[in-house]
Amino acid sequence: MEEKITQAIKDALENAQERKFVESVDITFTIKDVDLKNPNNRIKEEIRLPSGRGKELKIAMFAAGEAATKAKGAGIHVFTPQEIEEFGGQKGKAKKMANSFDFFLSEVPHMGLIGRYLGIVLGPRGKMPRPVPPTLDPAAIAAGLKSTVVVKSGDRMTFHAAIGTAKQSQEELVANAMAIYNRVISKLERGIGNIRSLYIKTSMGPAQRIEVIN
Repeated sequence: MEEKITQAIKDALENAQERKFVESVDITFTIKDVDLKNPNNRIKEEIRLPSGRGKELKIAMFAAGEAATKAKGAGIHVFTPQEIEEFGGQKGKAKKMANSFDFFLSEVPHMGLIGRYLGIVLGPRGKMPRPVPPTLDPAAIAAGLKSTVVVKSGDRMTFHAAIGTAKQSQEELVANAMAIYNRVISKLERGIGNIRSLYIKTSMGPAQRIEVIN
């Protein structure tokens, strides 16, 4: 499978037109014979990509005091506990905030407040904050998240994940794609037997189909 994925990535990059922005490169799975009505069968994995995401991710933290100081020092955008309640009364502003960041962190004491005021906005986007205990440095957590991709199917048979960007090398993209492919396959009862189709594409380029032999 690695040879096929390598060829598909090569074809996707070669067929991508020059753009004024850096395109993402995605892998798309369509699975079969899986009961996704049962939440236990759904794919939801956080995968650390060996070659990184190929772009800067934006991370925010709900924090105060020393934790806020540490977060700001690590380049993490900080929202105060007071702002959590403010966002709760301004749904449009809350949605804009949720869409502006890739991951959220929070001091543990604020998690209840976030669930109450922002759960309806962050939850459906899969962006509920990761709690940061006082013994952990938010900078270390943020550093790990910057190379992390979340792969989730929800209740849909077709789902995709970014393996990187078109500015990364073919070798880097292959390493990332294989990390995602192997994790997804490991979570399916029949492995590749539960894969109906597999594609690689740049965000605006033609999809490259990968032959799947069951």
